[in-house]
Amino acid sequence: MMQRIGVMCAMAGMMAASVAIGQAPTAPSGPTGPAAEVQRSYAAVKANILKSADKMPTADYSFKPTPDVRTYARVVNHVTEAQLKTCGAANHTAAADQPKVPAETADKAAIVEALKASFAECDKAFAGTTDANLTDVFDVFNSKRSRVGIMWGTVAHDNEQYATLALYLRLKGLAPPSSEK
Repeated sequence: MMQRIGVMCAMAGMMAASVAIGQAPTAPSGPTGPAAEVQRSYAAVKANILKSADKMPTADYSFKPTPDVRTYARVVNHVTEAQLKTCGAANHTAAADQPKVPAETADKAAIVEALKASFAECDKAFAGTTDANLTDVFDVFNSKRSRVGIMWGTVAHDNEQYATLALYLRLKGLAPPSSEK
């Protein structure tokens, strides 16, 4: 068990470092500690994803760079689905009590509304994360996962999906939020 916790902490550190790449180093403001670190990383990627969702024009939610890849709407919906699953597990929210994810052909407003609902679920999960409860274990994706694993996994996944959203924005001639001056 201690070895698994050590591996998870090492992975968390690597994920935190990956969030900071390309950003000027600054001293953290506010609380410190493992829970505060993951909460800050979540807040940063949340802001970038929400700004990306707003920035892409409505007509371009059906955009696919090539025929064999996902639409922009599908990428946003994927973030929504994953967050509802992981943060819902951390919050003990039953799947039946979670908002429904719209079809990728739904209008932008419905897709963004669902995304915001998934962030509301994650806001609760991240706010409830403390240094004392990082090793709590939950059932998610048909396995047992620690709270720290769920939280850092959510941040890592959101960063991966933000990279995809940023690429789609660039292909449409738009600067992604993290590149705006």
